[in-house]
Amino acid sequence: MRIQNQTRGHFLITRGELAQTFWARFRGLMGRRSLEEGEGLVLVGEKSIHTFFMKFPIDVVYADRTWRVVRLDPAMPPNRVGPIVFQAAYVLELPVGVIQATGTTVGDQLSVHT
Repeated sequence: MRIQNQTRGHFLITRGELAQTFWARFRGLMGRRSLEEGEGLVLVGEKSIHTFFMKFPIDVVYADRTWRVVRLDPAMPPNRVGPIVFQAAYVLELPVGVIQATGTTVGDQLSVHT
Protein backbone atom coordinates (compact mmCIF):
# COMPACT_ATOMS: atom_id res chain seq x y z
CA MET A 1 0.00 0.00 0.00
CA ARG A 2 1.18 3.51 -0.84
CA ILE A 3 -0.23 6.76 0.53
CA GLN A 4 0.29 9.97 -1.43
CA ASN A 5 -0.29 13.55 -0.38
CA GLN A 6 -2.14 14.66 -3.52
CA THR A 7 -2.07 18.30 -2.46
CA ARG A 8 1.74 18.40 -2.23
CA GLY A 9 2.60 15.67 -4.74
CA HIS A 10 4.70 13.59 -2.33
CA PHE A 11 4.34 10.03 -1.07
CA LEU A 12 4.08 9.65 2.70
CA ILE A 13 4.22 5.84 2.52
CA THR A 14 5.61 3.67 -0.28
CA ARG A 15 5.75 0.37 1.65
CA GLY A 16 2.79 0.43 4.01
CA GLU A 17 1.13 -2.07 6.27
CA LEU A 18 -2.57 -2.03 7.07
CA ALA A 19 -3.82 -2.67 10.62
CA GLN A 20 -7.54 -3.40 10.52
CA THR A 21 -8.18 -5.73 13.46
CA PHE A 22 -8.27 -4.68 17.11
CA TRP A 23 -5.10 -6.64 17.92
CA ALA A 24 -3.19 -5.40 14.87
CA ARG A 25 -4.07 -1.81 15.78
CA PHE A 26 -3.27 -2.36 19.47
CA ARG A 27 0.13 -3.86 18.69
CA GLY A 28 0.93 -1.21 16.10
CA LEU A 29 4.68 -0.69 15.96
CA MET A 30 5.46 -2.16 19.39
CA GLY A 31 8.48 -4.44 19.24
CA ARG A 32 9.93 -2.82 16.12
CA ARG A 33 13.29 -1.11 16.34
CA SER A 34 12.58 1.55 13.71
CA LEU A 35 10.70 2.55 10.59
CA GLU A 36 12.74 2.88 7.43
CA GLU A 37 12.19 5.60 4.85
CA GLY A 38 9.00 4.87 2.91
CA GLU A 39 7.59 2.53 5.56
CA GLY A 40 4.45 3.24 7.52
CA LEU A 41 1.52 1.69 9.34
CA VAL A 42 -2.10 2.66 8.57
CA LEU A 43 -4.50 2.10 11.46
CA VAL A 44 -8.07 1.76 10.18
CA GLY A 45 -10.90 3.05 12.35
CA GLU A 46 -8.71 4.71 15.00
CA LYS A 47 -9.23 8.08 16.62
CA SER A 48 -6.28 7.99 19.02
CA ILE A 49 -2.99 6.16 19.43
CA HIS A 50 -0.38 5.43 22.07
CA THR A 51 3.37 4.93 21.82
CA PHE A 52 3.80 2.79 24.93
CA PHE A 53 6.54 0.17 24.65
CA MET A 54 7.89 1.73 21.46
CA LYS A 55 11.59 2.34 21.07
CA PHE A 56 11.51 5.36 18.76
CA PRO A 57 9.47 8.51 18.03
CA ILE A 58 7.09 8.67 15.06
CA ASP A 59 5.29 11.23 12.92
CA VAL A 60 1.52 10.79 13.20
CA VAL A 61 -1.04 11.88 10.59
CA TYR A 62 -4.76 11.68 11.32
CA ALA A 63 -7.11 11.58 8.32
CA ASP A 64 -10.90 11.56 8.00
CA ARG A 65 -13.07 9.16 5.97
CA THR A 66 -12.26 11.03 2.76
CA TRP A 67 -8.50 10.85 3.51
CA ARG A 68 -8.26 14.58 4.29
CA VAL A 69 -5.63 15.39 6.93
CA VAL A 70 -7.30 16.60 10.14
CA ARG A 71 -4.36 16.62 12.59
CA LEU A 72 -0.58 16.20 12.65
CA ASP A 73 1.66 15.14 15.54
CA PRO A 74 5.28 15.33 14.37
CA ALA A 75 7.95 13.43 16.33
CA MET A 76 5.60 11.90 18.92
CA PRO A 77 7.94 10.36 21.51
CA PRO A 78 7.63 6.86 23.00
CA ASN A 79 5.40 6.27 26.04
CA ARG A 80 2.78 8.89 25.21
CA VAL A 81 -0.96 8.91 24.60
CA GLY A 82 -2.18 10.92 21.64
CA PRO A 83 -5.33 13.03 21.66
CA ILE A 84 -8.72 11.69 20.65
CA VAL A 85 -9.39 13.07 17.17
CA PHE A 86 -13.10 12.58 16.63
CA GLN A 87 -12.96 13.34 12.87
CA ALA A 88 -10.25 10.70 12.29
CA ALA A 89 -10.98 7.44 10.46
CA TYR A 90 -7.32 6.59 9.71
CA VAL A 91 -4.09 7.16 11.56
CA LEU A 92 -0.75 6.95 9.74
CA GLU A 93 2.36 6.14 11.76
CA LEU A 94 5.45 7.30 9.89
CA PRO A 95 9.19 7.79 10.38
CA VAL A 96 10.08 11.08 12.03
CA GLY A 97 10.64 13.81 9.47
CA VAL A 98 8.09 12.70 6.87
CA ILE A 99 5.58 15.43 7.78
CA GLN A 100 8.22 18.14 7.42
CA ALA A 101 9.91 16.66 4.34
CA THR A 102 6.62 16.37 2.45
CA GLY A 103 5.23 19.72 3.62
CA THR A 104 2.05 17.98 4.81
CA THR A 105 -0.42 20.26 6.56
CA VAL A 106 -3.94 20.02 7.95
CA GLY A 107 -6.44 20.09 5.07
CA ASP A 108 -4.20 18.26 2.58
CA GLN A 109 -5.87 15.50 0.54
CA LEU A 110 -4.32 12.03 0.67
CA SER A 111 -4.86 9.17 -1.79
CA VAL A 112 -4.37 5.44 -1.43
CA HIS A 113 -2.62 3.31 -4.05
CA THR A 114 -2.69 -0.47 -3.73
